[in-house]
Amino acid sequence: MDVGVLLVFQNWHEDLSDAEMFRQEADLGVLAEEYGFDSAWAAEHHFDDYSMCPDNLQLMTYLAGRTNRIKLGTGAVILPWNDPVRVVEKVAMLDILSRGRVVFGMGRGLAKMEYEGFRQDMNESRGRFDEAAPLIIEGLRNGYVEHRGTYYDQPRVEIRPAPDAGTDWAGRLYGVAMSPDSVPAVAKIGARMMTFMQYPAEQHVPAIERYREVYRETHGAEPGPVLTQDFIYCHEDPDVAEQTAREYLSRYFLSVVKHYDFAGKHWRETKGYEAYQAGADMIREAGMEAAAAGYADTQIWGTPEQIVEKYRHRLELFGDHQPNVAPSFAGLPFDKVRASMKLFGEKVVPELHKMGTPAAVPA
Repeated sequence: MDVGVLLVFQNWHEDLSDAEMFRQEADLGVLAEEYGFDSAWAAEHHFDDYSMCPDNLQLMTYLAGRTNRIKLGTGAVILPWNDPVRVVEKVAMLDILSRGRVVFGMGRGLAKMEYEGFRQDMNESRGRFDEAAPLIIEGLRNGYVEHRGTYYDQPRVEIRPAPDAGTDWAGRLYGVAMSPDSVPAVAKIGARMMTFMQYPAEQHVPAIERYREVYRETHGAEPGPVLTQDFIYCHEDPDVAEQTAREYLSRYFLSVVKHYDFAGKHWRETKGYEAYQAGADMIREAGMEAAAAGYADTQIWGTPEQIVEKYRHRLELFGDHQPNVAPSFAGLPFDKVRASMKLFGEKVVPELHKMGTPAAVPA
């Protein structure tokens, strides 16, 4: 198993400015290499303390200069908010500077407030993603972009600096798939599925199997391991691990509900997001406290031994997959974040490597 760290840049710290928080969070990407992880990732988000990395490709360029081994991932670049040509240029340039360490994840975005901030119609997100994703992938492979479509009309332009000759993107393309229509969309473009764990693991199995089925039908080949994303807390004392995890995961859940307006009623009227209404209804019916406790149950926390067993169970359910972990969230003090991450790297990552075949660093 290839194990990565996701940087979230959530500023729920009462004593840290955005700048202070951002610098400490960015340094976790450097520590990821020191602690034995295989990759560092960052999400793209805007306009809110929920997550504050407006350009994850720029961040990865910074980490490329401070690391030597780990892969550099976007989890994800939100395609409807970015010009496709600029995405191809930036990804190609980062891959050159990092000597082939880029793993490129794409998404379509979920927060109404972010779409409004960019003056974009959220109803167009599915169409924009489906049109932009193959355009970008072909641009990375061909070294030029040319397209005429519904949302993007692009005369042919050459990408300079041109990608290194023989650059291979196989196994390095990912797509976030959290809704029923995103799962086949990611499979059809030949990307690996990325999913954030938000239900009991058993409930994620049908979507993962659906992805694999569509990928096989479309490409006549087996897909790479699915990437699963959890928020984690690791401590040698099981009681401390549980108490800390439940406190901060509950706070994180509240930030998710706020940022995405998950308890709202707009999902049913938003094209391509209708499936999220069922989840919103469940949150309102269960009550926020019960829903937050349920969310904490789905994440990975405990002693190193407990965490390894949780992943062993995941392996039985999902088969070979790629675990990503987010150690910093909801204002968890950075000394605790670093200690948790270091312990996870020292005692959990080696065991996860034994469970599966680690993905090779691209040449």
